Amino acid sequence: MINNEEFLDEIGDNHFSSNAKNPLRADAFDITDEEKIEKIKKDVENILQTLGMDLTDDSIKGTPNRVAKMFVKEIFGGLNPAKQPKASTFDNNYKYGEMLVEKNITVYSTCEHHLLPIIGRAHVAYISSGRVIGLSKMNRIVEYYAKRPQVQERLTMQIVQELQKALGTEDVACVIDAKHLCVNSRGIKDIESSTVTSEFGGKFKDPQTKREFLDYIKLNTQF
Repeated sequence: MINNEEFLDEIGDNHFSSNAKNPLRADAFDITDEEKIEKIKKDVENILQTLGMDLTDDSIKGTPNRVAKMFVKEIFGGLNPAKQPKASTFDNNYKYGEMLVEKNITVYSTCEHHLLPIIGRAHVAYISSGRVIGLSKMNRIVEYYAKRPQVQERLTMQIVQELQKALGTEDVACVIDAKHLCVNSRGIKDIESSTVTSEFGGKFKDPQTKREFLDYIKLNTQF
């Protein structure tokens, strides 16, 4: 584990990740959600008190509990494998053999370096090798992996890998275009910039297939 504070700050400010998987401890689920909420509530109280906030004020005294519940139940709910969506697939009885694209899937995630929002769109595609998946399941897979402290590159790869596993094919692609509030609201404070990441598997590595996919989503970016 790296302990150099200056180097760790550089990793966070430059949005690098040292792990291709979300760095969870082995004991991550040894306590219940309710116990986690109580522990986080006390931590948030301490942060607000340290900042000088008056926690007796009606407007803010419920904030520690709200934040704790939000962390456990909502924005980081995708850390819990019990919440992983069941990726039901079906036989491709109609023999559809072309590309299927689900575009403009809303992404709400959280940057693991500053715990600030990542907001954007995911575009996902696959070519069936005999199995198809329900359209809403693609959205749910995106949501599940987004609901955790993330880096965008990892999120993009996880979506592709999950669909490849569910569909039994390498022919899956994902592009995410998102704004990072750790860039937009702090640091460089560039409110216009967004980050584009991609992962292309199987037939999508072919330049013509890749271009067809990018044409579908109308993303004028060179990969």
